[in-house]
Amino acid sequence: MTALDVVRQLRDASPDVSGRPLVIAIDGRGGAGKTTLAELLRRLVPNSAIVHTDHVAWNHAYFDWGAVLAENVLQPLHRGEVVSFRPDAWIAHGRSGSVTVPADVDVVWVEGTGVIREELTEWLDASVWIQGDLDEQERRTIIRDGNSPEQQEHVASWLAEELPFLLREQPWARATLIVASPTNIDHDSGTELVVAPPNSP
Repeated sequence: MTALDVVRQLRDASPDVSGRPLVIAIDGRGGAGKTTLAELLRRLVPNSAIVHTDHVAWNHAYFDWGAVLAENVLQPLHRGEVVSFRPDAWIAHGRSGSVTVPADVDVVWVEGTGVIREELTEWLDASVWIQGDLDEQERRTIIRDGNSPEQQEHVASWLAEELPFLLREQPWARATLIVASPTNIDHDSGTELVVAPPNSP
């Protein structure tokens, strides 16, 4: 399926939204390619923005950030407001900047492992789950996060929480679309996505 067709399907999932941006979640395990997919879709919808849940979760918790994201990002978006949020951990650790979404964007892509969860369902208009090989995604996570003892400890702690959380929430069952990554199916990764067929009724 072309990436443009994916955008159309995601938009069609909530056709009655007006006065605010569509909020579309992109979820998958660490190393699944969520950031890459979000950037691809953002380029296809020029008047759109990305929120990374890693920024909300920074020095806070691996997965216990749902209420913080809802209160400070998703709910303001639903009210049609600009988002400019400095998490408590940013203030405590002296991190500059803020989690921002400018005014009048058409779509906000919210990407991060664990974003398609039950407590956030009412704030998401559509969603994508990225499905891939578990071993390959873990390998990519380790390469991305580094190989020092501290980084290895971080990855081990992340993996210890990640699978139990995802098995509880089963985000793939809530997703509007399921995309394969990585995949051996021949396609143009710059313009096409490998999308699972819809579930049978």
